[in-house]
Amino acid sequence: MSIRDETAIEVKGLRKRYRDHEALRGIDLSVPQGTVLGLLGPNGAGKTTTVRILSTLLTPDGGSATVAGFDVVREARQARRRIGLTGQYAAVDEQLTGRENLVLIGTLLHLGRRGARDRAAELLERFNLSDAADRPARTYSGGMRRRLDLAACLVGEPSVLFLDEPTTGLDPASRIGLWAIVRELVAGGITVLLTTQYLEEADELADRIAVIADGRVIAEGTAEQLKRRVGGERLEVGVGNPSQLAAVRTALERISVSGSTVDEHKGTVSVPIQGGLDGISLAVEQLRSHNLEVTGFALRRPTLDDVFLQLTGDASRSADQSVGV
Repeated sequence: MSIRDETAIEVKGLRKRYRDHEALRGIDLSVPQGTVLGLLGPNGAGKTTTVRILSTLLTPDGGSATVAGFDVVREARQARRRIGLTGQYAAVDEQLTGRENLVLIGTLLHLGRRGARDRAAELLERFNLSDAADRPARTYSGGMRRRLDLAACLVGEPSVLFLDEPTTGLDPASRIGLWAIVRELVAGGITVLLTTQYLEEADELADRIAVIADGRVIAEGTAEQLKRRVGGERLEVGVGNPSQLAAVRTALERISVSGSTVDEHKGTVSVPIQGGLDGISLAVEQLRSHNLEVTGFALRRPTLDDVFLQLTGDASRSADQSVGV
């Protein structure tokens, strides 16, 4: 049996209510060991509530969940020993040095003095923090604090890591650096559940993605599977003369597989097409036959942004309709 055949996180019918608000309405998730599940959804969808329950910080009102084989309610203590958690902001003591932060955690985990120092040195080296190890954490950049925070989560060698919007506030270079670290951890067998507001982050890191809206999982699959759900390629045509937008739209709709969209501000017409270059050739022929001039062509594949907007928009409309009944 390969490492990915084993289930690290299993969630069935998870529910949570805060007074009059039902935050989770029966969440189901299954995450194989050594993989990354990206958890996406708008603010208030239930992502953080899910992470808090799975990391034993909250008790669910219904359903069940196991992490590393342990029930998060009945076997919370055993589950915690296998879990690492980072929140949206680095939780390090800024008055202590990087080394002292890690040694303190190792001591609390009963690694012993020497064991705690050795583990701290190992992690400081792994996260490229050795040169700053004896500086107070308050002198660290945002990216360095985030790396130290992640290192702190790994002192106890967890098998499951929860990353709740781990790159919030980081610059692009620091974000890419953190992605590399996450890939290395997963290659070593750690399972990651990642919540993020950056859809490109989920696209880069996640083996599978679950989209949550209104406390429910409304879609799940690989990034490519979800993109195919939105539709195929779209041809975006730039129009120099705004008065020709309508004519360009009419011409392109003759070869399109479905309806077009017009962005008057950008001066573009976008239509779904099939056949790649053949589809573009048909579009060019249509435009030439009507003597229409364009400023550019761009063949655009669906992105996770498209998936997110379509899925969460549909969910919002459904919720609005339900409220109105």
